Amino acid sequence: MAIFRRVPPDGQKGKVSYNSGIVSKIISLAVSEIEGVEMVPGTKRGLRLYFEKDGVYADISVRVDYGFTVPEVAFKIQQSVKHNVEAMTKYKVAKVDVYVVGVDSLGEHAAEV
Repeated sequence: MAIFRRVPPDGQKGKVSYNSGIVSKIISLAVSEIEGVEMVPGTKRGLRLYFEKDGVYADISVRVDYGFTVPEVAFKIQQSVKHNVEAMTKYKVAKVDVYVVGVDSLGEHAAEV
């Protein structure tokens, strides 16, 4: 059985590094938790990340399902992204901009399934 310690006995602390791919995946999962929304496929169109001294800036492009209130969905995305990124990494989220690029009508969504 292995024993894991957070701080080595000599008091030195290790360094944990996160790359942008990990943060991108956390954001994608956070958006997927929200009902009635889907990120635009493709890394360049769907998500842009900027790492600045005051925190992470995220631009997220989504499509909203017909019947969902756009401002409510956008606010839920912002909350989910902020919570998940800050809980899983050392980064603070400075700003999350949500761009709604389209609305999926019932017919379009049913045809994809």
